Amino acid sequence: MTTITFRTDGGRIAGFTSRGHSGYDDAGSDIVCSAVTGAIRYAEIVVNDVLGLAASVRIREGETPSLTFRLPGGLSPELEETVQALMTGLMVYLSQLHNEYPDSVEVYEDTETS
Repeated sequence: MTTITFRTDGGRIAGFTSRGHSGYDDAGSDIVCSAVTGAIRYAEIVVNDVLGLAASVRIREGETPSLTFRLPGGLSPELEETVQALMTGLMVYLSQLHNEYPDSVEVYEDTETS
C-alpha cells in the first residue's frame, strides 16, 4: 500500500509524504506505483524547475521507501496561488487513484499546528 499524507497548516498545503509500495503488481509492472510516482515527480519538477522554488525533497530507499516534499514559505500571493492549485490538483488526482485502486493507494490530510 502506498500512503500519501498531505500536511496542511492554516488551510495551506505545506507538503506531503509518500510511503510504501502500492503492491498492485510486481516492481517494474506496477501501473499504480507508476501513476503515483509520475504525478509526484511532475509536481516536484513544476515547483522546483519551472517555478524556480526551493522545495525540500527527501528520499529514503529501503524496504519501506518514502519521499517527503516540503514547500517553502513566504511566497508571493501569485506564486502561492499557483503552488496551492498544483498541490490541490495532486491531492485530487491521488484521491481519484485511491477510488480506483483502494487496496493500493491511501490519501490522508494531516493538519499541523505551528
